[in-house]
Formats: sequence, C-alpha cells, structure tokens
Amino acid sequence: MPLSLAISPCPNDTFVFHALVHGLVPGAPPVEVTYADVDVTNTAAQRGAFDLVKVSYAALPWLLEDYHLLPCGGALGRGCGPLVLTRGDRTDQGDRTDLTGATVAVPGDRTTAYLLFRLWSAGRPPGRIEIVPFHEIMPGVAAGRYDAGLVIHEARFTYPQHGLTALVDLGEWWEGDTGLPIPLGAILARRGAVDPAEAAAWVRESVRMAWADPAASHGYVLEHAQEMDPDVVRQHIALYVNEFTADLGTDGRAAVDALLGRAAAAGLVPQTSSSRATACTS
Repeated sequence: MPLSLAISPCPNDTFVFHALVHGLVPGAPPVEVTYADVDVTNTAAQRGAFDLVKVSYAALPWLLEDYHLLPCGGALGRGCGPLVLTRGDRTDQGDRTDLTGATVAVPGDRTTAYLLFRLWSAGRPPGRIEIVPFHEIMPGVAAGRYDAGLVIHEARFTYPQHGLTALVDLGEWWEGDTGLPIPLGAILARRGAVDPAEAAAWVRESVRMAWADPAASHGYVLEHAQEMDPDVVRQHIALYVNEFTADLGTDGRAAVDALLGRAAAAGLVPQTSSSRATACTS
C-alpha cells in the first residue's frame, strides 16, 4: 500500500520531500501525496487522515495520542518567525504594537504563528480574531478589511509589495525572550501505520538528497510554489531548510518543550509531557 503523505505546497516542503515523493529514497514505499495549507492538515491529522503529515507544532497537544513526532523534515529556525503586519499609512498614537480593539486576520487557530501571537499579546488581546486563508491576509489588510494580519513563510519577503509594515517580528520576540529557535512545522507519523524510526530514516535521506542535488527538485518546487517569484523561492528554501530540518537536536527539542510548556502554563493548549512530545526526536 502507498504511504499517504500530506505537506504544504510551500517551497521548503516540496524541496525536502521531493526525493521521497518521487520514489528516489532507497527502501521507502511509494507515496501518495496531498498538498494543503497547514491549517487544513492540522484538522485532518485529528481524524488520522494521513500516515505522514506536516502540522503546526502548536497542534501537537491534540495529536500525540495518535501520532509520533519525527526528529526531521520539519521547519524550525532563527530569523524566520511570523510577522504582524498592518498598512503602511497606520498612524496610531502611542504604542504601535498595541492592537487592543483591532481586528486581526490569522491563518489558523492552531497554527504556531497564532500561538506565538497569543503569548506575545497576553494581557492586551485584540478586539477580534478572524481565521482567513493565508493568501487572503495581506490583500485584506491592504484593503482595510482587517486592521492587522499575522503572516508566515514567503510573506516575510513580499509584504512591502502590498504596502504593508511589520509591527512586530514574533520570531525576534521569541528568540530574544528564550534564546531558542522557533518551532514552526512538525512532521508526524501515524501510530500503527508506519514505524517512526523507518519514517525518520526515509525523511532524513530525502533531506540529504535535496541538499546533495538542489537542481533535481527545481521544477517540482516551482510547479507548486503558487506563482512565487524564483528569487523568493530560493530565499524561502534557504531560510526554512536548515540544520534543524535534518535533526531537531538539543536546541530544537528545547524549543518544542518551551513553546508547549509556556502555552500550557498560560492555559492555551492542553498539558503535554516533555517526554511524550519529544519521544521520537533522537
């Protein structure tokens, strides 16, 4: 039976999983791939819809009964955090980052971006949150439908084209407060469907092959990059595919523990034990 895999169409995911998807990883089974935004895969994973699935780290507390966290293939890093954007002509007085009373568009209620936003804005939450498909957030803010928008990935490189301004870089805030990288997206293996050690070996080899021959995945990455400029694609891959993609390591595991521990202490997610969250990260 083919292995069912769900990833986003973003360049970091297609770059990392090119070899596995195309049957180039020795010993790996054939793969049936679904492309979807992470808010969709977070929900699908709750139904056990896929054998391997990319989800938000923020969604782990609801998923670890049915899935193992793999130590590779995901998105962690430094200098790659979510941004809170507003229109360039915003003229608020006082603290420009105070969004009290504002309507903020976010890409999903269990995304890591939104969890970081909630931790950052604790004690001064916005007036209204709207869940908006990622590709609609920047145009919506630019058009005045939302006072601010929470964005991720390639928006770091393209938001000035929409006339928008970054109010806060939540990655800078997180790193300055914790000294740790930002745990954004995780790869999970469904319990009982796939051996997590084997799955980790397949994903690691796919990462190794991507780095060994970056040109091999070029056409595939661009095909799914949603008309993204090739320069932005290169920047995207360089930022989000890094040493943590090959292995979480000590800093990566500490980042996961810190994020979920802080969120649980604030009552934002269910309590998740450190050992369970990182049981398969070695």
